[in-house]
Amino acid sequence: MKNTVNGQNGYEAPKLSNKDSWSLILLPDPQTYMKFGRNQGIFELMTGWIEENIEALNIKMVLCTGDLVEQNELLVTDKINGNRPSREQWLTISKAFDKLDGKVPYILAAGNHDFGYKNIENRKSNYNTYFPAHRNLLNAKQLKEVTNNIDGLPTVENAAYEFISPHGRKFLFLNLEFAPRNAVIEWAKKVSDKEEYSDYTLVVLTHSYLNAENKHIEKENYPIEDGNYGKAIWEKLVQPSSNIQMVFSGHIGASNDFKKHVGYRVDTNSANKKVNQITFNAQALAGGWHGNGGNGWLRILEFLPDKKTVKMHTFSPLFAISPETKSKAWNKEPYNDFSFQLD
Repeated sequence: MKNTVNGQNGYEAPKLSNKDSWSLILLPDPQTYMKFGRNQGIFELMTGWIEENIEALNIKMVLCTGDLVEQNELLVTDKINGNRPSREQWLTISKAFDKLDGKVPYILAAGNHDFGYKNIENRKSNYNTYFPAHRNLLNAKQLKEVTNNIDGLPTVENAAYEFISPHGRKFLFLNLEFAPRNAVIEWAKKVSDKEEYSDYTLVVLTHSYLNAENKHIEKENYPIEDGNYGKAIWEKLVQPSSNIQMVFSGHIGASNDFKKHVGYRVDTNSANKKVNQITFNAQALAGGWHGNGGNGWLRILEFLPDKKTVKMHTFSPLFAISPETKSKAWNKEPYNDFSFQLD
């Protein structure tokens, strides 16, 4: 995927480095785009860019790291940490993904802000109201496994999706709620161990997993008792697996510091296969926690025809849309632009 910026005004639009590759788009936490009315259009621009590039980049899957909204069930805002009530935030994130329905499958993690009132005071969520299993028919076609939410109802907050790549590699995407409950971890283990998925590459999507020091998060101070954070997810689910090879997450950040929004590490699972663990967020860039939501940054992962090599680049459709800012549209820092290998 050639994207080298040459000179102050140099810019090249995203393109595949190999015409036979396919792409996965990784969207970071949208919550700061949602909580302010002034920011909501930026995220819609991002999903609009994905829609426009489905064919050019052969986009076959979209993942979002969660915290779809800032507050799950807030009726009156404080005008500081957002000026839109929860219902409008949910309606806006739903509208943004309207652009992709029926065009490309997408899997959305449920983050801590997608539960409770402001921030996971409980496990209740409006997620299933706005993103039910049948909403995007392309998602529904790939849905293979599902388990129950806190109310005992089967929802896609915790679900598994089958995807056969254009190169014939078989993937199973496991979507896990924020700090998944023990019952969810046990369900995911049973799915991972099924004989029918023994020759699949499993991919875990969950909201919180790595910190900015590339370490598994051990504990967070949220008022939930039955929850597994990054280290527990690794020890109970990922490492014992023989076929989980990728983990995607978001959640972390620090005001105006891109490096504090990302993490990456490689370990091996029980079958001695590499597990590439990728954390990507952008929400506190461009003005901090009350800024513009993340400058439109997203990641483009190009899966090459060798079925092993993945090229990952960090790109902003927001910067790319204007001739005055196109030169800033690629972030080439080593932590944002690199390749990795699948076994």
